[in-house]
Amino acid sequence: MRTLVIGSGGREHAIVRALVMSDSRPEVWAFPGNPGMFEYAQKAPLSDSLDGSAVADFCHEYSIDLVVIGPEAPLAAGIADVLRLKEIPVFGPSQAAARLESSKWYAKRFMQRYGIPTAQWASFSVDDADQAREYIEQHPLPIVLKVDGLAAGKGVVVATSHQEALGALERMYGGAYGQAGNRVVIEEFLQGEEASVFAICDGNDYVLLAPAQDHKRLYDGDRGPNTGGMGAYAPAPLLRPDLLRTIEERIVVPTLQGMISENAPFVGCLYVGLMIADGKPYVVEYNVRFGDPETQSVLEVFRGDFARLLYSAARGRLERNAIQTVAEGYSCTVVLASKGYPGAIETGFPITGIEQAQQYARIYHAGTALDEHGRLITAGGRVLNVTSHAATLAAAIEQCYRAVAAIRFEGMYYRSDIGARALRRLQLLEDGP
Repeated sequence: MRTLVIGSGGREHAIVRALVMSDSRPEVWAFPGNPGMFEYAQKAPLSDSLDGSAVADFCHEYSIDLVVIGPEAPLAAGIADVLRLKEIPVFGPSQAAARLESSKWYAKRFMQRYGIPTAQWASFSVDDADQAREYIEQHPLPIVLKVDGLAAGKGVVVATSHQEALGALERMYGGAYGQAGNRVVIEEFLQGEEASVFAICDGNDYVLLAPAQDHKRLYDGDRGPNTGGMGAYAPAPLLRPDLLRTIEERIVVPTLQGMISENAPFVGCLYVGLMIADGKPYVVEYNVRFGDPETQSVLEVFRGDFARLLYSAARGRLERNAIQTVAEGYSCTVVLASKGYPGAIETGFPITGIEQAQQYARIYHAGTALDEHGRLITAGGRVLNVTSHAATLAAAIEQCYRAVAAIRFEGMYYRSDIGARALRRLQLLEDGP
């Protein structure tokens, strides 16, 4: 099997490694890729991952059997549709199905149509700014504002005052997020704990991978601005088997059936971001691709032929026997970020200590590059993902932070409390009533 992976982050690095380590041993190409990915994959001779025709031409020339699309932007641009028209198997949804992520407004209306539990909401375009302000002023606090379009996980504000909410609204309408902010979704705040489930879908059938929890806020204690994600662990103790069954019955199955009714059967990874409030699951958001950094932890505990699983889903015939288990042990991922992330950053700083860190954990490249001397340097907001695996969550977290301590680059920042809440939950379960 020959596979092309589109993307350049830590998520795609983890996907490439999981594909290469599969029993079917596929040859893997990647684009744009990063230095870590190219330890496993060949670089595809492409210039633009949004040019579907060029990607299709490459696939035909190199006899590619499967394309795996990592980021949301190519999916929202309809790259999967172009490839399917050329009869190239793609793991990733159509542009129509990708609206679950590319438009928060569409997703909210979709959930309303199919009775899928979510927070109460309203939506206003930039032309309705006065009504939006009035809605905010009359709404109890806290209140959640989301730009309608794609914003790399940074277009959400949880406001604790009306002044903060109105300021966020002005930034969204004022172009801080480009056209993504031309419409804003305003939601009630749900008090609870977040978690994520990932369904590998073939258009009709699905199978769940290990559930995960990520840490979106920048600072310890879940404080500060939202980010693309500062760390994760899997499996998530919060999502007990009975709660997972409820999530499947009330959310996953109705979502997939709803997409069929919308003439947009879902093929790819359906990521459901959840809030567990008073023991009940509510959809916070849909993503139409693997999460980042959750994927790094989810794939670390996965055992099976990952390449065959994705290939069978892309061809509409999901092979469940490609999975041995979705959760062997526990995994923890800590994101190492540049100073200033998720805002303005400086790049180009040398990175050291990776070889020493690899004694304790796997290191996935997210925002790295090689300078003119071949030295590894920082090249993005989220620079590296440190991912460990152990029999217990406590051991996985300890190994992860031992690896983190070995790595150095100027301005390196990370959260020191990844997995702490889950450890407390597990301790309570062990102690009993």
